[in-house]
Amino acid sequence: MTAQALHVVGFGFRREATLASIAQALDQLIEQYGAIDKLAAARSMLPLVEELGQLRHIEVIAVADAELPTVATLTHSAQSLQARGTGSVAEAVALLAAGQNARLVGPRIISANRQATAALALSEVPEGIIE
Repeated sequence: MTAQALHVVGFGFRREATLASIAQALDQLIEQYGAIDKLAAARSMLPLVEELGQLRHIEVIAVADAELPTVATLTHSAQSLQARGTGSVAEAVALLAAGQNARLVGPRIISANRQATAALALSEVPEGIIE
């Protein structure tokens, strides 16, 4: 049985972030890494990402805020550590949403206005398993 990679984008963003901020971060990530399968956000940050998912017709996965500090991230923002207990909300969300044995393809991408971040995680899905 072969495996297929599931590409999940996790988001982190400031309270002031707009839909345009997260959309620009997503576009930048897609330009760098290619097609994606799903979007993800911490439950407390879900509404804005759900709006983007609806506009782009992409499924959105919610992850528990309490799980964020349990994930090792590639980058370490002092603001993120203080506010959420993780070095990168986007990276932690992507890894949690992609599931066990997921890996980041690289560090988070920061939007042009520095209000949002996006990170891409890959997980192997055995062929025949429907996500």
